[in-house]
Amino acid sequence: VQLQAFGGGLVQAGGSLRLSCAASGRTFSSYGLGWFRQAPGKEREFVSGIRGSGSTTAYADSVKGRFTISRDNAKNTVYLQMNSLKPEDTAVYYCALGRRVAIVRSEYEYDYWGQGTQVTVSS
Repeated sequence: VQLQAFGGGLVQAGGSLRLSCAASGRTFSSYGLGWFRQAPGKEREFVSGIRGSGSTTAYADSVKGRFTISRDNAKNTVYLQMNSLKPEDTAVYYCALGRRVAIVRSEYEYDYWGQGTQVTVSS
């Protein structure tokens, strides 16, 4: 299984970015997907997750209302639309493929990870 995340970059506060994560090597729709992030000096944290079917989503309180997760199972791709970005959103963002169809917030329930993409929000 391989995951490749891309779409990060440098943006001013209030701006938007869309991250994408393409997966291969597994029946994509059978597994939940998550986005996590890790800022310098901090632990990796859950940002958002989506059920295998795409019918259910979950968000960290810090991004709720600003970020939107979606998936296209036909393209084996998950997206994270990030609006109203803040400097505190600066981090390396990772996508991960879960062990089951449901959403889980614990990083220890994910076996496969993308390489990470840097998001930097300037004030």
